[in-house]
Amino acid sequence: MSTTEDEVTRTADLADALAEQKAEVERLTAQLADWEAKYAATPTRDDHFTTISGREIRPLYTPLDRPQEGHAASEVGMPGEYPFTRGPYSTMYRTRLWTMRQFAGFASAKETNERYHYLLDHGQTGLSVAFDFPTLMGYDSDHPRSLGEVGVCGVAISSLQDMETLFDGIPLDQVSVSMTINGPAIILFCFYVAAAEKQGISPDKLRGTVQNDILKEYQAQHAWVFPPEPALRAIVDMFEWCSEHAPRYNPISISGYHIREAGATAAQELAFTLRNGFEYVERGIARGLDVDAFAPRLSFFFDIHNDFFEEIAKLRAARRIWAKRMKEVYGAKNPESWRLRTHCQTAGVTLTAQQPENNIVRVAYQAMAAALGGTQSLHTNSMDETLALPTEKSVRIALRTQQILAYESGVPNTIDPLAGSYFVESLTDQLEADAEAIFEEIEAQGGVVPGIEAGWFQQQIANSAMVQQTELESAQRIVVGVNEFTEGNADVEIDTLRIGPEVEEAQVARMAKMRRERDDAEVERTLAALREAAGDGSNLVPRILDCARCYCTLYEIREAMEDVFGSYKEPVFF
Repeated sequence: MSTTEDEVTRTADLADALAEQKAEVERLTAQLADWEAKYAATPTRDDHFTTISGREIRPLYTPLDRPQEGHAASEVGMPGEYPFTRGPYSTMYRTRLWTMRQFAGFASAKETNERYHYLLDHGQTGLSVAFDFPTLMGYDSDHPRSLGEVGVCGVAISSLQDMETLFDGIPLDQVSVSMTINGPAIILFCFYVAAAEKQGISPDKLRGTVQNDILKEYQAQHAWVFPPEPALRAIVDMFEWCSEHAPRYNPISISGYHIREAGATAAQELAFTLRNGFEYVERGIARGLDVDAFAPRLSFFFDIHNDFFEEIAKLRAARRIWAKRMKEVYGAKNPESWRLRTHCQTAGVTLTAQQPENNIVRVAYQAMAAALGGTQSLHTNSMDETLALPTEKSVRIALRTQQILAYESGVPNTIDPLAGSYFVESLTDQLEADAEAIFEEIEAQGGVVPGIEAGWFQQQIANSAMVQQTELESAQRIVVGVNEFTEGNADVEIDTLRIGPEVEEAQVARMAKMRRERDDAEVERTLAALREAAGDGSNLVPRILDCARCYCTLYEIREAMEDVFGSYKEPVFF
């Protein structure tokens, strides 16, 4: 056959294929029209048929809701392969189940250490540290502003001494530890590294994550210390130090969880979180770091809300967006830099004080959505967390929820089992498109930091929260036991964990003893060296580590940095 004849044949074959495709689309369109006519003639339930985020859900999804087949296949792809829609790893849970973490911390480091041993003995595979509010804000337990709050909503950590006690008997080279701390994250990280050194463990052996996501604090949670620019500098210092000294440790967990908990929609959580992530990448590149030297250790943290399919689609869209941007915009060449890995937590904001046993069911569905979405790590909330810190019994039920999911449900047996679902794939595409549109809005504000300083992010989240609250109060959105099915609410009695004032008294006494026994001259020397590093632009991690090793306290280190950096004041907006 001549070249000309071959081209004619290929053209004819292509024309036939296009004609068949057109005929199939016409057939499906006619079939859908017939179905819609029957559907329209049948009364439906009186419901709004939207996602939790307000996205309208059509009654039926078909192949017509997906792009052309070739494009769709390339976007969905295979697990472990770019753009990672179906999961960051090729074998997913067939090789290794997600890490089962329980967020835990209360009272003193000694009492929390006992809870950690309990959790590890009952099958937990990773630890996640909850700090009390003074620690989250960088205050020592004996600071006047800590009065009445020590150990109440998490564990009190004011120095290396507390961190040593917290992980006593727990080998930090074998157990992965996640720490939820942001404003003073670099200080708590140094306490952790120094505690590992006391166990004879070098930083290169450490596995785990420190949250360290200050941008979302300005946007949603408000546990900040320093202004944005010096706070971002400290984060990039950790990228730089960890890439050289702790290559297995994740120096940041870019968090959508708190953005969603504050009232954002699923699309806002997705877009704000990823755009924050890109901001950190840009800051690292601006420092002169090779993107592939630090991007593989960036991890994420997403909220898993009540809307089952929307949450699954959100995780799939997140992986795809991150992979594309890292490869095409930031020039990352290492596939590990393209691979978004995430921890997930069931949605605390969905827990109800009314009929708290219902929370067990909510958490189970949310946990299944996280697994079907392909999470690498999961925390399941306890049923009583809306009332108080969880009891050992409720924590055990929450952990058993994950174990039943892992070992009894069959969910981990195949990878991304909902791939190809017209609904899930359509939702994934929609969330990706929504996120891209929000990225453009952020750029119109001048970027992330200008948007924070103008109060734009805060206003967007507040507006979404108001819509959700209005729907709840008007019963447009049913919450079982709250605005419907409320019979029996008055009969509920649940044992709760209470933290008494003796915890604070004992912690303050321990700190006083530690202050008497430490080398005050060494404390002053290391704090002075830290102030100098803060002023001259040196990497802060080595200087803070020196402070930690000689038992400088959290607030002393914070104050030394604040002398140079100043403190953050939130803009007022209406």
